[in-house]
Amino acid sequence: MEYNKKPITIEQQIEILKQRGLIIDDETETEAVLKRINYFRLAYYWRPMEKDKVLHIFKPDSHFSNVITLYQFDCALKSLVFNSIQHIEIAVRTQMIQHFSMKYGPFWFMDKQLFTSESVFQKDINSLRFLIGKSREDFVLEHFQKYDKPDMPPAWKSLELATLGILSRIYSNFADNALKKQVARNFSIPQHEFMRNWLENLTIVRNVCAHHARLWNRYFVVRPRLPHYLPYPWITKNSFPIDRLYPQLCCIAYWLEAIDTKNNFVSDLKKLLVQHPTVDSAAMGFPQYWEEEPLWK
Repeated sequence: MEYNKKPITIEQQIEILKQRGLIIDDETETEAVLKRINYFRLAYYWRPMEKDKVLHIFKPDSHFSNVITLYQFDCALKSLVFNSIQHIEIAVRTQMIQHFSMKYGPFWFMDKQLFTSESVFQKDINSLRFLIGKSREDFVLEHFQKYDKPDMPPAWKSLELATLGILSRIYSNFADNALKKQVARNFSIPQHEFMRNWLENLTIVRNVCAHHARLWNRYFVVRPRLPHYLPYPWITKNSFPIDRLYPQLCCIAYWLEAIDTKNNFVSDLKKLLVQHPTVDSAAMGFPQYWEEEPLWK
């Protein structure tokens, strides 16, 4: 079937929503919102209010103001999660540089013999070379003013430019599992397989936040592996959907605690949920009595 629908005005968008049963408390404000935020971006936030997902008919007492409240909650949640992942990313980068460089020298990341998959190695080294080539960071420019061999700076400079995705793949593809385990144990994660999996999940969550996609009730295809026991306070029950946001938040909370016990992630998350009592935490995978878990106390 060929798509033949025509664009419609914001006034027509509002009229469609009203015809479908969404209560518009303030049309002027609604129009202002739809000028800032695309109709189909907001559709993800009013979809839970629909009783008919095909005809998009709303449940009784569905208000546009509730849509905006949910949207604002998701924005605040993404900001909190993105900032938290930043701290984890910096710590992981630091530990990888320190441990891998001490054993294999300053240019270990350029040695394909140290990696399991040559094709993955080549992809990452090409991406890193591209990022270095376009960088205007002082430490990169100053390096090349003085050195021209090899064609990339040492790990403690080059990997500062690596994305979380590149770091995650480098860690996963690195052949020395014993050294990877040392890095993982610096974060009180007993096995490198768990850290590899958590890094992969963290990269996906980070990209969702960075690209302003919906986070709060998202389904995740890649799912975190959850150990039964960890050295720091952890969850004791796994009676929740593993493909929702809650298990991702568990990993973030644990990792941050291992990095800095003075972090505020748990208290900030609780505060955010209290400030938005109408948000359905079950849609994010939160189980009943989740606050009683050792991780969240």
